[in-house]
Amino acid sequence: MLDFINPKIVAGVQIFAALGIARFWMTWLRTEHKEPWLPTGYVGHERCFVYPDSVLATLMVISAILLFIGNPLGERLTLVCGGMMLFLTVIDTAYFLQNGMFAKEKGGAENVPLILLLIIVSLLMILRFL
Repeated sequence: MLDFINPKIVAGVQIFAALGIARFWMTWLRTEHKEPWLPTGYVGHERCFVYPDSVLATLMVISAILLFIGNPLGERLTLVCGGMMLFLTVIDTAYFLQNGMFAKEKGGAENVPLILLLIIVSLLMILRFL
């Protein structure tokens, strides 16, 4: 669908996204999260994402390497990664909406651009190789 985008650009985006995920969790896991506006259960909800995000980041690195070397399996694995990222983003978006976490006083200034970026990256991975 987006055949004009070089697969190596998608591979670079995947590497960047995987590093972003790793950086996020390294920072998040070292923070206490005691802000009074955080909803009950927030920490438990977020901790559940460590595992699928780690799998996603690992698969994105593998698919990026496969794309860089021209292996067709990289395209299929990139589609899987795009679907995983979109699914995880939808879950986070639903949680944030249900708990009012897009409000300015609740970190919304950080949440909205991050969610939009993840949706764009997901769609890039999916639409490039559909």
